[in-house]
Amino acid sequence: MKNLKDAKKRRTSPMHTPSSLGEKAVRDISAGLNALLADVLALYMKTKNFHWHMSGPYFRDYHLLLDDQSMQIFALVDVIAERVRKIGGTTLRSTGHAARLQRIADNDADFVTPADMLAELREDNLRLIDSMRSTHALCDEYHDVASASLLENWIDEAEQRVWFLFESGRTG
Repeated sequence: MKNLKDAKKRRTSPMHTPSSLGEKAVRDISAGLNALLADVLALYMKTKNFHWHMSGPYFRDYHLLLDDQSMQIFALVDVIAERVRKIGGTTLRSTGHAARLQRIADNDADFVTPADMLAELREDNLRLIDSMRSTHALCDEYHDVASASLLENWIDEAEQRVWFLFESGRTG
């Protein structure tokens, strides 16, 4: 009986990861990073969706481009979540939690043209960049240089994705 009580207590006890950032900073930065994580998950899924449903004369090139981009996006997931934990916050716990926070719209259409796929992903990556910049400003406000540094690299990667999507979708 004691083990059951101990297990229940552990499930409900708060996680106390030490942080020098302060309670308000941890709360605000964690919220920003969790929203960013939800967007990254949504963008990853949309990029894979378009990768799987690509068609047309540039199939191979676009298929490979989106596969490369989806791997780059997916690589952010664990780093963002672990950053939240490192500073003392808690992170997403379910796909439902992520869906409630995501700001990047899903695309469940039966058919999307290749040009529209590239354009939509380009715009979504631009939105992600804006969110990253806002989160960076929040990190600057609280002097969280480690999170800000990560965001700077992720912004650069997202800008490259935008560039590649733009150039690949040009028609003239």
